[in-house]
Amino acid sequence: MTDGEAGVLLQELRDARSRTLALVQDLQGGQWIGPELPIVNPPLWEIGHVAWFQEQWLLRHALARERLRPGVDELYDSAAIDHWDRWAVRLPTVADTLQYMQQVLDAVADALAARHRDNELAYYLRLATYHEDMHGEALCYTRQTLGYPAPQLGRPAPAAPAGGPLPGDAVIPGGTFWLGSPRTAAFVFDNEKWAHPVEVATFRLARAPVTEAEFAGFVDDGGYARRPLWSDDGWDWRRGTAAEQPVYWCCDQAGRWSVREFDQWRPLAPHRPVLHVNWHEADAFCRWAGRRLPTEAEWELAACGHADAPAHKRRLPWGDAAPSPAHAQLDATALHCAAVGALPAGDSPFGCRQLLGNVWEWTASAFAPYPGFSPDPYREYSAPWFGTRKVLRGGCFATRGRMLWNTGRNFFTPDRRDIFAGFRTAALADG
Repeated sequence: MTDGEAGVLLQELRDARSRTLALVQDLQGGQWIGPELPIVNPPLWEIGHVAWFQEQWLLRHALARERLRPGVDELYDSAAIDHWDRWAVRLPTVADTLQYMQQVLDAVADALAARHRDNELAYYLRLATYHEDMHGEALCYTRQTLGYPAPQLGRPAPAAPAGGPLPGDAVIPGGTFWLGSPRTAAFVFDNEKWAHPVEVATFRLARAPVTEAEFAGFVDDGGYARRPLWSDDGWDWRRGTAAEQPVYWCCDQAGRWSVREFDQWRPLAPHRPVLHVNWHEADAFCRWAGRRLPTEAEWELAACGHADAPAHKRRLPWGDAAPSPAHAQLDATALHCAAVGALPAGDSPFGCRQLLGNVWEWTASAFAPYPGFSPDPYREYSAPWFGTRKVLRGGCFATRGRMLWNTGRNFFTPDRRDIFAGFRTAALADG
């Protein structure tokens, strides 16, 4: 790791920390803890956890340093502390937590200044940054779940990119495709290892995600009440939650839909992708529409284009250039989705739009290891969740662009509606 590389990685780590602090700077009183829910963490615990993770993997694991404070493992080790216990432990004050966060960041900077640098440390710098980026996105959807105001990130809102609907399918030629990350990648998560050949039949994939207007058609047609549209698990979930529409939707007496974004209600936006729907809802919509969810191999093929070897796969749908505001809605530059027809510069080789950014996309695939899987040192990242979750691909408006690439895999249980997720559909084989 050169001086220049170390400087860039440290700046990204600091940038991730700045975003974390901006996401919580306005919280007051009980908002730091919030209600006990299975889908969120107490924000005060969460910001302490990201600092602990950085200390654990950069300072203690990679550099064999002593821990900076006693008792932090008992507070912040997510693998050892049950979710519900995060409200029960005696957390430090806000001021003490912020001080600990700065103490860890300063210690990392000091280690780099002392030239404790190698490729292994570069890996852990990226791991800590991406981990904090993920928790930053989680803090965004925590604020949505709890109805807090949209976070103030210290900049004016940009003009919305122009765009309307984008109907139709792209035809994706089939063949042998190398699913997963090539061994030449600078950083990958363990569930992406390694690229391996799979056979994919020719298929047709929607050029854009399903919109709010399209999903409203399903709701208005009684989709939530029609048992044949739902899988057994999906119907059990629907009955157990009494769901009749997406979680943040409300209909007035005139039949007009409104959607809650953070603490504000707005009219349904016909051409924005539907957001906050879970896998069961996406699956039921597909049956109603005579469509299906794509597999993750199909999604990745649509994003990458054909490649005769792993090293020839493009990193992003538009190529290898880093994301820009012309390519994708990312980085919380806007705290909502763009219209599905916006951002044509981000099209994939086959003409699919917004495969990265705007909204996470559910796939048909269960989250499972690739052939020959072995866990990385952070063993709790993937292996405990195989077989219990569904794969999402792409990213959303709140995802940091630096941690997105075509082979990346996200994964959540099929009942989760709090995440910034939607979906696009594929044609049935005989459609």
